[in-house]
Amino acid sequence: MFGRGPSKKSDNTKFYEILGVPKSASPEDLKKAYRKAAIKNHPDKGGDPEKFKELGQAYEVLSDPKKREVYDQYGEEGLKNRMDDSVHDPFDIFSSFFADRERRQRRGEDVIHPLKVSLEDLYLGTTKKLSLSRHTLCSKCNGKGSKSGASMQCRGCQGTGMKVTLRQLGPGMVQQMQHACNECKGTGEKVNDRDRCTQCKGEKVVSEKKVIEVNVEKGMVHSQKITFKGQADEAPETVTGDIVFVVQQKEHPKFKRKGEDLFFEHKVSLAEALCGFSFVLTHLDGRNLLIKANSGEVVKPDSYKAISDEGMPIYQRPFMKGKLYIHFTVEFPDSLSPDQIRSLEAILPKPSTTQLSDMEIDECEETTLHDVKIEDEMKRKPQAKREAYDDEDDNDEHPGGAQRVQCAQQ
Repeated sequence: MFGRGPSKKSDNTKFYEILGVPKSASPEDLKKAYRKAAIKNHPDKGGDPEKFKELGQAYEVLSDPKKREVYDQYGEEGLKNRMDDSVHDPFDIFSSFFADRERRQRRGEDVIHPLKVSLEDLYLGTTKKLSLSRHTLCSKCNGKGSKSGASMQCRGCQGTGMKVTLRQLGPGMVQQMQHACNECKGTGEKVNDRDRCTQCKGEKVVSEKKVIEVNVEKGMVHSQKITFKGQADEAPETVTGDIVFVVQQKEHPKFKRKGEDLFFEHKVSLAEALCGFSFVLTHLDGRNLLIKANSGEVVKPDSYKAISDEGMPIYQRPFMKGKLYIHFTVEFPDSLSPDQIRSLEAILPKPSTTQLSDMEIDECEETTLHDVKIEDEMKRKPQAKREAYDDEDDNDEHPGGAQRVQCAQQ
């Protein structure tokens, strides 16, 4: 039955030729070749259906070690005599191939960490060394969880790694919930107790401490992300996720940042506002800047002055900087003595308005000024209006009451 060898050379090379690989091709080479050719020849993408079918048949045989061994020795004829001659649907082979590949390429979750930095750190740039704990594949069992490398299907989830539970929400209402299997922790596999790896205890991963140096560049902004690719927790048959640090700028007691600009608050007395001032501003990098008014210049309340190239460095262009804005507020004296008033009247420009005569003053009504906080006044006005409307509504709802008021007025 098996005494006769292949009658044609192509009997045990045809499948290799279909996939375009040599007979010495590794299983990985076969996968790559089949994937590339199957995508190219898929009927849904205008490929040749017959070629697609041949690719599926060739890969089905050569990807199975036993079938490949028979094929290499006896060709297609030997396969028909030695193996089950059932033919699988090439679309099923294609789907299962990419389903397996997708499962193997499952991506792990990213790990997010806040990174609190000062405004000085963002101005100068800095490097933070952080110690983190993460899971890595066990080096003793190579992430298999067992001494022999063998595992068995989890009975709790039938190897799917997921379980479905039903939750009663009410009469006739049920919610279906899917979650990772707690028996195998979502892997779909379990390890025999006697065969457990002594290092990871069958968990497939171990915990390790890792020191990461995070480079905070000049000009980075609040909420900017610094990503370390593939540095998160490792897991079997999973593409490792990233560790992501999110920059969180701490409040500064003196400076405020808006984009690439800095803002600084400074109070001057009325004398300084009129006669000039000078003060030292210590910048974020420790430099002392001399800030002074020009000769004869008057600083008005709530005014701004700017210094170019003293703002924040621009990210990835650190030699370019924004502006530093100084916001001036003027402190006025609470009151003046008669002598001070006479001195100021002699120095300051005369008012442009015409002085009132005694007769004009006698014809006017006296008023009294009082201090107010305008913000509080504006908040009170809408409330007063609402209360007035409520009073009107109450009168409308009680016409008898309105009539009584009218009678009283008569």
